[in-house]
Amino acid sequence: MRLTLLALAALASASTLTPSVVPLIVRNPYLSTWLSLAREAPWEEWPIFWTGSHLGFSVMASVPGEGKVYPLLGRPQDSLPRSHRLYNVAFPEYLGLTFDASTTNLTYRIPSDEEKDGVHLTLSFLSPITPSSTLRQSVPAAYLTVTVEGCSDISVYTDLNGEWVSGNRGNEIQWDLHQPAQKKGSKSPAIKTWQVSRKVEQILTEFNDHAEWGTLHFSAPADAHHESGTSAVLRQHFAEKGFLRNESDKRFRHIMEDEPVFAFSKNFKLAGAKATGKCVKQVASVAFTFALVQDPVVQFASARGLTFMKPLWTSYFATADELVRYHYDDFETAFALAKNYSDSVARDAYESGSQDYQDIVALSARQVLGATQFSGTPDNIILFLKEISSNGNFQTVDVIFPAFPFFLYTNPRWLGYLLEPLLEHQLSGQYPNNYSMHDLGSHFPNATGHPDGRDEYMPVEECGNMLIMGLALANSLKYDTEPAFMAASLGSEAEPIAAAEEWHSVDQYGIDVKPDFETTGTKAAEKWLERSYSIWNQWTGYLVRESLIPHNQLCTDDFAGWLANQTNLALKGIIGIKAMSEIANIVGKDDDAKRYREIAEDYIGKWQDYAISRDGTHAKLAYTWYGSWTTIYNLYAESLLCFHVTDETTDGRSGDQKPIGKPSGGPFIPDKVYQMQSDWYSAVLQRYGLPLDSRHLYTKSDWEFFAAAVTSKKTRTEILGTIAKWVNETSTDRPFTDLYDTEGDGGYPGFHFMARPVVGGHFAFLALERACGGKATEALKFLDEQPAAKIDVEQALRGDGPGASSPWSRDL
Repeated sequence: MRLTLLALAALASASTLTPSVVPLIVRNPYLSTWLSLAREAPWEEWPIFWTGSHLGFSVMASVPGEGKVYPLLGRPQDSLPRSHRLYNVAFPEYLGLTFDASTTNLTYRIPSDEEKDGVHLTLSFLSPITPSSTLRQSVPAAYLTVTVEGCSDISVYTDLNGEWVSGNRGNEIQWDLHQPAQKKGSKSPAIKTWQVSRKVEQILTEFNDHAEWGTLHFSAPADAHHESGTSAVLRQHFAEKGFLRNESDKRFRHIMEDEPVFAFSKNFKLAGAKATGKCVKQVASVAFTFALVQDPVVQFASARGLTFMKPLWTSYFATADELVRYHYDDFETAFALAKNYSDSVARDAYESGSQDYQDIVALSARQVLGATQFSGTPDNIILFLKEISSNGNFQTVDVIFPAFPFFLYTNPRWLGYLLEPLLEHQLSGQYPNNYSMHDLGSHFPNATGHPDGRDEYMPVEECGNMLIMGLALANSLKYDTEPAFMAASLGSEAEPIAAAEEWHSVDQYGIDVKPDFETTGTKAAEKWLERSYSIWNQWTGYLVRESLIPHNQLCTDDFAGWLANQTNLALKGIIGIKAMSEIANIVGKDDDAKRYREIAEDYIGKWQDYAISRDGTHAKLAYTWYGSWTTIYNLYAESLLCFHVTDETTDGRSGDQKPIGKPSGGPFIPDKVYQMQSDWYSAVLQRYGLPLDSRHLYTKSDWEFFAAAVTSKKTRTEILGTIAKWVNETSTDRPFTDLYDTEGDGGYPGFHFMARPVVGGHFAFLALERACGGKATEALKFLDEQPAAKIDVEQALRGDGPGASSPWSRDL
């Protein structure tokens, strides 16, 4: 790795928000390390797994000859005596953290007797998001770069323990130090790797959501010192000497039995010669990598039966050694591709919302992909997803749905890889119901299906979700709406991958190849939809029967309970029917297209009669629940799918994207519904956001962004501002929750959702701006043409009907 680029890794966009938890090393559901208490100094608490359980992971620094050791990350100071004849524990000046979509940086100033400014040190954690290279995104590994700047010598120490490979501290682990072979003629530096695993692995098994199978590969350059042994012994030795002894403790034992840790240390000689006694600052860096290698990654009830699924990277690398070596050497290219994406996200988000919005989507990106595992082959990729924290379901449709704006914006083909296993399983006849399944399995990593049909009951929800996402993906294929950062250039140090020559979907450097004209545009959309047409049609038939007046059932917000006649749920089903009319048109089923379009248009007229309050100020929670209100976040889908784009919006210009087969005339849902809800949201906004509905003061951040995306600029700005305020002040102490109270301390409302991929919904603004050739947002400009209506919320709710009961009529 080149020093100049390693130094650049320390540079991430300045962050204005102060979240309580930030990602450090986040690649999949099992390689997921976070900085807790992120508003405090990083040595105040141990890093955590996404569940909140501690992970043994520490970093320290010492300045030789000055007798001081400085904790930087974790609590290694707990292993050191308060006073020692050779050293004292001191704390650096913490200069704060910054983050972008792929990187989190922690920066410090370490005092030195030799120079006034001390040594500046940055810990830069890179979990690269690489939309143009699915291969790199599939690698279950991340980087830590330590960059130092100054003119005093300094030593750095880092270690980790067995909690990275098991959730049960009572399990026995084993380890070894290994040196992966270099390619013949390679100019890359040699590396060495700690390999850590359970002594007896349990394949495809979890304990407290940690994987109980797989090997952690913790790598450093070969010239770093290494040592394994009892945590306190190693940390004390480094504090005394400033280096490790290149020894390995071979007594395998339980994770917390004389806690074995696996450590590296690196000495930096920055002092050099001093011209006329002045400090001549130098910069130096070292990189460490963390890879959790698992094979298989999941089991999946595919069309051919229950199958152990291999990770995607095995199509390119025959062994874990090859993978680890490649990943270490690939830093410059991975960094360049990730930076290109991060810069694009930052620019687009700032232009779409504000600096606060830029930070929110940056904080969300790694969390989305941290719930996924890439599998299959390069020509038939499958992306698996865990419903993190809420119940662990596998490939949950109504978790993919709130996340899907992230995928539409980042790489629409990744959305196809998510939908593929759901389609394959149900087309194979393994699911008995005539509506869409809720998930592929009760708990990740086992996608064993529901042959008894007794998955969580959300029939209208899941049918609508699948149809909406199906058409959204088809539109992205048809209009080839891949974003500009998909064409990111490689770093100059990229090396060819021999096995890439076997595949048609990547070039020799592992960059996704743009498909030829026969697999893009209308042909691609038609091909993708046609092979699954029977099931799209089946689900639509269910919606025709059941969505206009939904019987008592759950929607995606299942924590709120069962409810009949749900306004927002009915809207989703009706938009799903409308989506099917466009799907039918794409595949040339003209009669189906006409029939479903007519049904959808009939239903949406009736829905307005049933759903809107008597005074026309808001949508009710349920048709017969007078004095109630709801956030109709499913309105977002109508705009995203271009149903609000009219001939007036497109001005009849050639090439504009608009719904296929759409007759001329007004939008599918009238402007007045959008205007009504935009005004209402502004009126009921609380300290920390827009509540989900009138039953409670809690909200879901994904749906807030769905709803805000189709409001006026004024209302959008108000909602975004309250969410940003919540990020800065919330009492929640786990990775970005999507469910929180909009009042009080902004804490958990009894349910502890954390680290869920649904935060992909925070990309709703960005996905909408790319939809319909840019015409989706243009079609909503009417929202800014007149001032918001002044609404007396209490009067509107009390006047809607007898027996109205709502916390809003009491509190407002």
